[in-house]
Amino acid sequence: MIENTTSLAPASRSVDFSRAFNVLLHPRQEMAKLVGNEKASWLTPMLILSVALILRVLVSGYLQARAAALGEIRLPPDWQFWTPEMQNNYMQAIQTTQGPAFVYVIPIVSGLIKLWVGWVLLAGLFHLLSTLLGGRGAMRSALNVVAWASLPFAVRDLLRVVFMLITGHPISSPGLSAFGGSSVFVSQLLANFDLFFLWHAFLLAMGTSLVDSLPARKAALAVSIVLVISLLVQAGLGSLGSSMSGFIVNRPFF
Repeated sequence: MIENTTSLAPASRSVDFSRAFNVLLHPRQEMAKLVGNEKASWLTPMLILSVALILRVLVSGYLQARAAALGEIRLPPDWQFWTPEMQNNYMQAIQTTQGPAFVYVIPIVSGLIKLWVGWVLLAGLFHLLSTLLGGRGAMRSALNVVAWASLPFAVRDLLRVVFMLITGHPISSPGLSAFGGSSVFVSQLLANFDLFFLWHAFLLAMGTSLVDSLPARKAALAVSIVLVISLLVQAGLGSLGSSMSGFIVNRPFF
């Protein structure tokens, strides 16, 4: 009974930060080590991803707060047609959302929830689809593979931190979102698509093929299906969050 359950406790003994560099530089060798490994080794990459996320939010929040303090606030396109009362209410709402809770706490908490819950859901989908395609891996193996294959996102966050520190302003159009035009959904969809996403997909396909003993084509198919679903869900949630934030700011004026 104990061997068949996906226990998260053994992961506390598997922290090895030096292994992260080997996964990025020699992925096939490191992914091969996961084959037949019944220990949970997901804690190391998840801690790295969490720290990188927190660091990115802190730097971005600091730059946003500094821009707001200097009066560098992005105004709506039809700002000049607003009444003085509407403009005053808008500026008060912006100032309210510049507090530490909105700039640091909420983005960090929501980001960590998205990271950890998304990791479990993604691993569950991979395990289900892999099993349907003939894979022989366990849920714990899927958790390990998804966690290690997500390390490119930590690299992306760290590079974004460096970029923001150099330029002195937060990133307003991540990924390919600038090509989304006026469509919020398309912009949210493209925001999650970049070279690091492709790197992530490559590591997932490799890890799934090795750990679950799947042919390369079936592993690629499983990865493609799950990641497309993931992108669509993230774009939908991002669009919903964007519309709700706009409603919260604009609601007092109409």
